[in-house]
Amino acid sequence: ISKRFRYDTALVSALKDMEEDILEGLKSQDMDDYFNGPFTVVIKESCDGMGDVSEKHGSGPAVPEKAVRFSFTVMTVSVTNNNGPLRIFEETKPNSELCCKPLCLMLADESDHETLTAILSPLIAE
Repeated sequence: ISKRFRYDTALVSALKDMEEDILEGLKSQDMDDYFNGPFTVVIKESCDGMGDVSEKHGSGPAVPEKAVRFSFTVMTVSVTNNNGPLRIFEETKPNSELCCKPLCLMLADESDHETLTAILSPLIAE
């Protein structure tokens, strides 16, 4: 059982959420002429086990008791001017769950490499 998001859609959504921070970075660097980009975006991907998520009550179907999250974090956004690339956004807490954008949530054991490969291969191919 898994929920998967399209990579391009998730990335665009994350950047739209960061729009104010990006515009503020451009203004603070006097880069108003670069509002339309082009921008360079650096992301970090991660795959983390979320531990036991089983419900101890109810009589639903049997499902794995562990969950795995594949996510990304926007680390930096930069724009190139005449002097080279200029960083206009940098994630200050890159390991925080608050800045991780999920791409796939699945009920699986993180040590089950066959299941993880089967579910994540199409996502990684994007």
